Amino acid sequence: MDVFSQLAEERIKQAMKDGEFDQIEGKGKPLKKDPLEHVPAELRMSYRIMKNSGYLPEEVQINKELASLRDLLKYCTDDLDKQRLEKRISEKELQFQMLLDKRNMKQSSAYKRYSSKINRLF
Repeated sequence: MDVFSQLAEERIKQAMKDGEFDQIEGKGKPLKKDPLEHVPAELRMSYRIMKNSGYLPEEVQINKELASLRDLLKYCTDDLDKQRLEKRISEKELQFQMLLDKRNMKQSSAYKRYSSKINRLF
């Protein structure tokens, strides 16, 4: 351990002895799961920054658009409009697949774990 780690460890032990952790909110309860645990570790911090600033990754934005288009298609009664929506859905699906290929996301452990759920969207 380096000097800073040792110093921090000593301060933590002293605080425990002094009872400074006895009144911590949520003591004895399990920690909340990280909502970004599915994101690869090397991307997690950048995703947090983007999330906090209101930015959506492109793949998430495309999925939201796909969901909206599919909802519109469910309630569409005009055949011409249905064809247009189906074309837009196909284009978005292709765009999504190309994005995954471009970013090699199909190789990531997170994609492999959730690919069946993602493919159910299509």
